[in-house]
Amino acid sequence: MDDVFVGSLMSSPVYTVSNDTSLQNAGETMREHEIGSIIVVGDDDHLEGIITATDFIHVVAEGDPDPNATVASVMSTDVITTTASESVQTAADIMIEHGFDHLPVLDGEVVIGVITTTDLTAYLSTTEDPSPS
Repeated sequence: MDDVFVGSLMSSPVYTVSNDTSLQNAGETMREHEIGSIIVVGDDDHLEGIITATDFIHVVAEGDPDPNATVASVMSTDVITTTASESVQTAADIMIEHGFDHLPVLDGEVVIGVITTTDLTAYLSTTEDPSPS
């Protein structure tokens, strides 16, 4: 997998919201597009954070969320990223090491995609024979 690059497998376009987007609107966007995360960007499309389906589970588990709550209140801001030219192997290693299912892909400081465990699984399913056969 060292000769396969993130840019060839990443999900794009990227669905984004601003940090003042309501949790409800972010959740509706994720449901509408059947995605497990949404990227939070500033006015200049620079990465500010990420919110995942797991983050929504935590909100619900902690009790009724504030109806006016925004993604800024629950998003992860210490986001590890990758680039389109990074090997898929390296991206997979990062995801395993940190327990991530979603890894934003940047070009400079602009988000251009997301690589997910689903992307990696789909790739492997086309290149490897099932085991056991």
